[in-house]
Amino acid sequence: MNSIEGEKMFKQENRVPLYLQLKESLRSSITTRKLKAGDKIPTEVELSEKYNISRVTVRKAVSELVEEGYLVRKQGKGTFVQSQKIERKVVHLTSFTAACEAHGLKASSKTVKREIILPASNDKKRLQLEEDDQLLFIQRVRYADEQPLMLENNYFSFKKYKFLLEENLQGSIYQLLQDKYQIILNNPGETSLELVRALDDVASLLDVPIGEPLFYMETVVSFDETPVYFGKQYMIGERYKFSF
Repeated sequence: MNSIEGEKMFKQENRVPLYLQLKESLRSSITTRKLKAGDKIPTEVELSEKYNISRVTVRKAVSELVEEGYLVRKQGKGTFVQSQKIERKVVHLTSFTAACEAHGLKASSKTVKREIILPASNDKKRLQLEEDDQLLFIQRVRYADEQPLMLENNYFSFKKYKFLLEENLQGSIYQLLQDKYQIILNNPGETSLELVRALDDVASLLDVPIGEPLFYMETVVSFDETPVYFGKQYMIGERYKFSF
């Protein structure tokens, strides 16, 4: 079991209420990283027995830490230390890797699919495809400090970007396109953002329960006036914050 500050009984005679004593002990363990992001904390029963305090007292302390964003309850699994939220502008021009680095997190990727598919009529319009062109579909799970955070579904012109079939896509595609091919993603098109629930396939890839709240973003990103990709991204709601 992970370490918690104040490995001693809380004092009834202390002027500070018992629930605040427990709350501050837990919060101190989180802020000093004795309890790390994603760690499961002891159950109400375990904390009650450990510190000889009532479950009502434990529940109040834990509930306040949940409300303040230090902890998160996961149905059927327990209560965990909340992972740091990644903040990004709604205009989708900051790469996932850059956003993670700005928050002191290590970004990584797992490529799930690289497929050549037929475009629908609105895909042709979005990406300004030639009649005989196809789509290169790239699906990746993006991780922050080894925790899944986003399912990335990107669609490119196959004619223009078939070289991505052979590239190592563990890092930032933005950086790859810029450094190796001098394609700078500098022009965001129309972007939409909505809240959805995770269905079976998305839930499985992001390792979240079915029905988990997710941000769903659709966007077209261009190099000057030429569309580069159309994206459909799913992001775990509890770990993301958007600013306008």
